Amino acid sequence: MEYDLVFEGGGAKGIAFVGALQAFERHGHKPRRLIGTSAGSITACLIAAGYTSQETLDTLNEKLPDGRSRFVSFMDTPTIYEDILAKDQLGFWLRTELNNPMVPDLIEPVVDNLIEGMYKVDLIRHLTSLVLWGGWYAGDTVIHWLREKLDAGGRGLADSTLSEFQQKTNRDLSVVASDLTGNEMLVLNHRTAPMLPTVWAVRMSMCFPFAWQEVIWKNEWGSYRGRNLDGHRVIDGGLLSNFPISYFVAIDENIDEIMGEGMQSENVIGLLIDESLEVPGAGVPSAESRRTTGMLNQVDLLELMKMRISGLASTVLSAHDKAMLSAYKHLICHLPAKGIGTLEFDMSPERMDAVRLAGEAAMEAYLSRISQENTPQTEATIN
Repeated sequence: MEYDLVFEGGGAKGIAFVGALQAFERHGHKPRRLIGTSAGSITACLIAAGYTSQETLDTLNEKLPDGRSRFVSFMDTPTIYEDILAKDQLGFWLRTELNNPMVPDLIEPVVDNLIEGMYKVDLIRHLTSLVLWGGWYAGDTVIHWLREKLDAGGRGLADSTLSEFQQKTNRDLSVVASDLTGNEMLVLNHRTAPMLPTVWAVRMSMCFPFAWQEVIWKNEWGSYRGRNLDGHRVIDGGLLSNFPISYFVAIDENIDEIMGEGMQSENVIGLLIDESLEVPGAGVPSAESRRTTGMLNQVDLLELMKMRISGLASTVLSAHDKAMLSAYKHLICHLPAKGIGTLEFDMSPERMDAVRLAGEAAMEAYLSRISQENTPQTEATIN
C-alpha cells in the first residue's frame, strides 16, 4: 500500500526514521507524497530521491577519516576570513567607532591588522557568523553532502530545482521552512517554488536557529507562490511547524493551493519523534561523543544559549502542533527518542543502533495496530 509520510524535525534523533522505514518496507508498503521539517526534510528528500531504508542507513553510518560520524562535519567553521562582506562590515564598524578627533588616522592600518588577526581564530569566526548571519556554523558542508547524495547512483539530481526533481523522480516532495523577513511559514515544493534548487530548499528547512547560518533567498530562485522573496532570511521550518501532518489531511483552500486540489488522504503516517518515550538500550552519551560534537558545545556561554533557545523552540512547537497531535493521533507513529540530543551527531554505534531499533519496533507496533483496526470482524469473533 502507498502512504503519504510526514517526517518531524529532530536532528540526530532522526536515526529513528531509518528503523521505522525498514519496518515500513518489510511490510511491502511504499511512500507516495513526502513532507519534512528541519532534519526530517533530509530524510524526506532522500526517500523521494529513491533511497531505500538500507541505503539511508549506509549514509548515516559513513565515517570521517578520524573515525567520527560524517555528520559531525555539518558543524563547519565559517570561512569568514575570505569573505569580503563580513570583513568590510566589521571593519566599517570598528573604524566608525574609532573615528574621532582623539584617534589619529594612523589607527586604520592597525584596525586592518587587527581584523586580519581576528579572522584567523576559529572562535572569532564563529562569533562573527552568529552576529552577522544568525548561525554558529556555516552549513556549507550540508550543501556539499546533499549534492553528493542526490547525484549518487546516477540520480543526477544535485542541480535540480524542485520542479525538475518532481519531474525526474515522479515523487511529490515538500519541505517546510520559516521566512523571518516575511513572518510566515513556507511549504516548498514544485507547485509553490518550482525554480528553487532542491538542496537549498532542504538547507533552509534544517537551518536550526543560531546553529547554522540563515539562508538568504536569491532572485534567481524565482518566486514563492508568485511572490518575490529576494533577500528574505529563511531558517528552520520547525520554528513554525515541526510536524506538518495537516497538509496531507486537512480540507482547506489555502492547503489545496500548496499541496494540490483534492489531495487529502487517510493513507498517511506521521513519524513523530517522541521525547517522552524511552529508547531501550540507548544508555547515556559517551564522554567522547559529548566532547566532539563541535565548538558550540565547547563554549559554555553558547551552550547555555543553545539550551535556552532549544527549550523555547520546543515549548512553541508543542503549543503549535498540540492540536494536530490530538486531531490526527490515529495517523501518528511515535518514535522513542528520550535522552537523545538534537545535535548528538557523533553518538556511539551501539547508541545509534538502539535508536534505530526503537524506531523499527514502533513502526511494527503501529502497522500491526492499524492492520487489526482495518480487519473486518467475523461473526464468530464478535460473539
